[in-house]
Amino acid sequence: MSQGIDKKTVAAGAIGNVLEWYDFAVYGYFATSIGRVFFPKEDPIAQLLFAFGVFAIGYLMRPLGGMLIGNIGDRLGRKQALSVSVAAMAIPTFIVGILPGYDSIGLAAPILLTLCRMLQGLSVGGEYTTSIVFMVENAPSNRRGLAGALAGCGAVLGILLGSATGTALTALIPPESLSSWGWRIPFLLGLVIGFVGLLLRRNIEVKNEVVVEKKQPIIETLEHYRPLIAQLAGLSIFNAVTFYLIFVYLVSWLQLEDKMRQEVSLEINTISMVIVIPIMIAAGAISDRIGRKPLLIGTVIAAIFLAYPLFNGMYLQSQALVQLCQLGFALLIGIYIGSSPAFMVETAPTHIRTTSVALGYNLTVGIVGGLTPLTATWLVHQTHSAIAPAFMIIAAALISFTALLFMKETYKQKL
Repeated sequence: MSQGIDKKTVAAGAIGNVLEWYDFAVYGYFATSIGRVFFPKEDPIAQLLFAFGVFAIGYLMRPLGGMLIGNIGDRLGRKQALSVSVAAMAIPTFIVGILPGYDSIGLAAPILLTLCRMLQGLSVGGEYTTSIVFMVENAPSNRRGLAGALAGCGAVLGILLGSATGTALTALIPPESLSSWGWRIPFLLGLVIGFVGLLLRRNIEVKNEVVVEKKQPIIETLEHYRPLIAQLAGLSIFNAVTFYLIFVYLVSWLQLEDKMRQEVSLEINTISMVIVIPIMIAAGAISDRIGRKPLLIGTVIAAIFLAYPLFNGMYLQSQALVQLCQLGFALLIGIYIGSSPAFMVETAPTHIRTTSVALGYNLTVGIVGGLTPLTATWLVHQTHSAIAPAFMIIAAALISFTALLFMKETYKQKL
């Protein structure tokens, strides 16, 4: 940021990602309480499944949200799209915090909860991609990789903030109170983050704004840029599968397969997520010097050869080796998601940029990423092999490698 990237631009661009992933973390942290409050009480397992089912519905809305908010970004400007997305995330997050439960309003409770998650899913689908487009477009030409990486750091910071909030509330509030009303506090706090985000975004100066097109960007994208969408989707699949396996699924995997205590698995995960932030920033900065493709292609090739031994190293091994192997994955993830945002933005034409990036990215991250933990659980059960998810990473790496072969280097081109 000290080398030419405006601090206000970084804060305004990243804060929506903080809110998005903060909500993701606190929903997962308090899923048991949410299931108990909003669904019938016959079966605790069914309550949890319903809670995660509603969570998944939000992911399925992401491609649609990407198209809607991306269309706003290309028609009316990035700033307007970012204001819409942060408001559409903050308001339903707050509503979840005040929504009456099943005991009070019956079936209306899960229905309203589902509607809130759908609205959040629409917001999420446009938030990340619009923010990276905005930040990369408004960065100096030799700092675009760094700007894209900083936008992505907001997501990791949001998860850490959500986890820290959940941990603090668990320590401060008795279990009975936490289950009945305490879980609502982090959702209410989400409105504060959203309000700050809206203020930041309303007061930022936009250097490079788009011109309104006569044709709807979404129509032009679907008619003339389908190969671009396929490339962006293929590029994003490694990010989707690997991130959700290592930072979402792995916490449960360590408890089930390694018989590790929950607090230990969460500690390992948190350390790796903290480490991934400087890796992302370094990767973005390095990509400004040597290009995006060398880092991206090098990462997926490394993943093809390292995924199995790293997963195997975490299976029934010492805590130190588990941490070391997850840090190996964190290195791969950090390099990839640190150097890919600017690459996506630079690959897409200006007049359909937010629409095409949002659609290509969300087709894989929203659908494939959202289903990755479930798929990994099924694969372990079917194969009777705890190491089976490693082959999901290998397959994703091969797909992204293929997509990269058809994409041109972009770091020196003008936007």
